[in-house]
Formats: sequence, structure tokens, C-alpha cells
Amino acid sequence: MTNINGNRFELNEYLNFDDAVEAVKWEVDRTLSTSPKIIRQYTQHLVVSRGKFIRTLSLLACAQKEDKMINRNAVNFAAAVELLHLATLVHDDVIDDADLRRGEITLQKKFGKKTAVICGDYLLAVSLELAASVSDKEDYLKLNMPSYVSKVCLGELNQHLNNHNIDLGIMKYLRIISGKTAALFEASFYAGAVLSETDPKRINRYRKLGNNIGMLFQLTDDCMDFEETTEVAKKPVESDYEQGVITLPLIYALKKDEVFKKKAEGKLSRSDINSAVKKTGGLDFTHMLAEKYYKKSLKIIADLELEEDKANKLKFVLDKSYRLI
Repeated sequence: MTNINGNRFELNEYLNFDDAVEAVKWEVDRTLSTSPKIIRQYTQHLVVSRGKFIRTLSLLACAQKEDKMINRNAVNFAAAVELLHLATLVHDDVIDDADLRRGEITLQKKFGKKTAVICGDYLLAVSLELAASVSDKEDYLKLNMPSYVSKVCLGELNQHLNNHNIDLGIMKYLRIISGKTAALFEASFYAGAVLSETDPKRINRYRKLGNNIGMLFQLTDDCMDFEETTEVAKKPVESDYEQGVITLPLIYALKKDEVFKKKAEGKLSRSDINSAVKKTGGLDFTHMLAEKYYKKSLKIIADLELEEDKANKLKFVLDKSYRLI
């Protein structure tokens, strides 16, 4: 059992799924709320804007064994991934000059960009420390968390270098999001599989499943910028292009409409973009590609021949990533 004793979670070696989820949330909140005094004011601000823990659900579902129990090391790995993800969001908000994140004022807006950058760096360091604190060091070495940090950073840099690049191709864009978004999903699925499986081929299937789900997550998010309101999305919408980010619906429109692409050599208005994306079917194309990743993911889950409860948990994560709202 997982028990709460005052401010402390006492974990047995194995936990059920619900207890493991609560333990991860507690660990993330504890890390943010009890950080060193010099930075605590800033990290505490992030507690209110923590997300849906979709990567935690992914990792814990993958870590679940046939008896439905989960190794306690999964809690460390999941909390580490959540803190790493939070670090990337803090840095993203600085780059994008964003005011809102998950419906709350961003760290950079409230305390300034320099403070936010340093806090993001701190969260990155803490996430790596937490991942390395697992009892079985061989599991940590298998996961190779630093390599996923590198993938995320390079993906973010690649996106930044291609800001305002109206010649950005579809395949290159997919490589960018494979790093900046899908890598953390892949890490989550891989970390869980390392704790529940021994066959390298099966573990690799989980890794591929995580990458596919991460890709469709980002493609669905691309569409939200055109299709949802700020209230629903809980972040600014119709803002990607304004921040220099060229996403797939716009890449497709630029590819299909030469007149529009010529116009894009100057400054585009939001109405220009929305009209071209609608005219060329940019959103339909992006949704179609996301659906392909969805179907690939379903096939991997079926091929793994998992126990029903575990398969259903992975399908829930898949559906949640495909819908987002």
C-alpha cells in the first residue's frame, strides 16, 4: 500500500496503478514546493499550472505487470519525466513570450525571463537527479535519460532555426517534432517497459508506440491552434505563426498554393493564413496524418497481446493524446 503519513508518502516496492499516479503527483508537488529557499517562490508558482500527467499515465501503464502492480522506481521515472517536461514548457514560454500556460499566468510573465530561464535549468537538473535516484541503477542506465534530454533540446533548437522558414518541408517538420515533442513520450513508454519487460524486441515496440503517440499528440496540438478557443485550449491560440513557428497545416498550405507562398514572402495576416489553410485542406491533411499514427499505435498495442486492463490503459492514453480536450 501507499500511505500518506503527514507530509510523507511511504512507498512499498510495488504499488497499484492509482496509488502510483498519486505518488507521482505528490513527488512533483513536493519537488516544486520544497525546493531551496532562493528559488522556492518561483517553483511553487508552477504547482498550480501542472498538466494532465499524460506522460505519467503512459509510463505507469507500460510499467504495470500482469498482476497489475507497478515497481516503485516507476514513480521516480515518471516524476522525472514530468519535471523535465515542465522545464521545457518554462523555456518555451520565454521563447514565445507567452502570458498563459494551462490557464495560469506564466513564470516568465510574472517574474521575468531571466528568472524563468534559470528556473527551467533548475528543473532540468532536478529531473535528472530524480531519475538517477532509482534503486536499480541498471534500469536508469537502460533508460539513458540524458540522451532524451539531448533529443528534446535539439528538436527545440531545430524548430527555432526554422522559425519563419516558409520553405520548411513536411519530412523535416516531422523530424523536428519527433525530437521536441515525441521524444518525451518515447522516453515515458520506454521507461515503463524497462520496468515490466525483459525481451528487447518487446521493449522496442513500446518505444515505437511512445514515439507514434507523441507524434499524433503534436499534430493534434497543431490543429488546435486553428480550431479551438483560448478558453478551451487553456493557452493562446492562433499564435504559432505570430511566434515564428511554422506548423504542418501551414506547411501544407504553402506547398499547395503558390500564390499564397509568394504572398508569405512578406507579412501574412491571420485571416490570410486561416483562409489558405482552409482552402488547401491543411487541417484535413494534418488530421489524416495524425490518424495514421493513431492506427499504427492501435496495431502495436494489439500486437503486444497485453492483459486487458493494461491494454485499455494504453488505449486511454492513446485516445487522450488524439483528442487533447
